[in-house]
Parts: sequence; C-alpha cells; structure tokens
Amino acid sequence: MSLKYQIPTLLVYSRVILGFLIVAVTLFQPEFYPIYTVIFLSLGLLSDIFDGMLARHLGVSTERLRRLDSNVDQIFFICAIVSIYLQQPAFFQQHLYPIIILVASEMAIYVVSFIKFCKEVATHSFGAKIWTLFLFSLLVQVTLTGQSHVLFLIVFWLGILTRAEIIAIILVLKHWQNDVPNLKQAWRIRKGLAVQHNRFFNG
Repeated sequence: MSLKYQIPTLLVYSRVILGFLIVAVTLFQPEFYPIYTVIFLSLGLLSDIFDGMLARHLGVSTERLRRLDSNVDQIFFICAIVSIYLQQPAFFQQHLYPIIILVASEMAIYVVSFIKFCKEVATHSFGAKIWTLFLFSLLVQVTLTGQSHVLFLIVFWLGILTRAEIIAIILVLKHWQNDVPNLKQAWRIRKGLAVQHNRFFNG
C-alpha cells in the first residue's frame, strides 16, 4: 500500500504521540507550558477531523481503522484531561460530581457495547462529534484560565444527551456497526435500509 493510503492511520497514531506530549509538558512544565498544551490539543483535534475525511476520500475507511480511531481518541483525551487536572486541580475539585457523572456516562456506553456486541463502541455519531468540539473548547479555556461556567454546563448536558443517544443506538442495532450518525439512522440500519450519507459525516 502506497504512503498516501497510510496517511489516515498515521494521523490516528499521531494523537497518541500528542497525548503523551501533553503529559510530558505538564510533568516537566517548561516555560509557557499551557500554550504548548493548547497547541497539542489543537493538533489532536485537527488530526481527528482529517483522518476520517481522508480515509473516506481514499477509500480506506475500514472497520479496523474506525475502531482504532475510537480507541486512540480515548487515549488522547484521557492524557489531556489528566494533564489539565494536574495543571488546574481547583477547577476539577469545584466540578467534581458533574465530572464523575460524565465519566460514568462515557464508561456506560462501553459497558453496554461490550455486553451486547463484545466490541468497543465506534458509532462516531454526529452529536458526539459536536460534543467533542465543545469539549475541546472547554479544555482550552480551563488550561488558559483555570475556570469555566457556561461552557462547562454546555459540555455537561450535551455530553449526557449524546451518551444517552449512543446507548440508544447500540440498543437499537441488531449487529455491531461503526459510523452511525444518529438514532434515526440506527433504526434504518435495523430495518435493513442503507444509511443516508452526509458528505460532512460519512461521505
């Protein structure tokens, strides 16, 4: 396989490196380390956006790649959130219970998926993508200012709603499926109908 067809996979793996870089700058705290954190967060977001787009464009958007993408996303955001906790612990202490609820809801979708399909979740729903953008904005704000009010509330409630939708999608599907944009499309898949494509989501 030529190099261009491996670019989506390389972009996925780049987020592992970026996640570890965020951890590294947090532990060693070079001058302007919050700025480095934001830069690495931004590069991670860009790689997350473009890996899927390029994979679909090149015709290499396989189940294996989409599952890898989901797993690497978890590694990247765990690295980022733990690092930002170390940088701004007061924010996390102030919002401890909502954060615990969010983490529990994220874990719940994996538990449900493993119970039903014996596989991790990789729905890549549209709602989850929107939530990721808000989460990115929140992490940047907390990194730079150590506080957030309105944006945190948006991230919390949107996170709960999108996790609930993902669980509903998993329960509706008869068989494991990656790239299910929303609950409506899950019902179409259940009925044996094709997923309605969107050029911004699944080409």
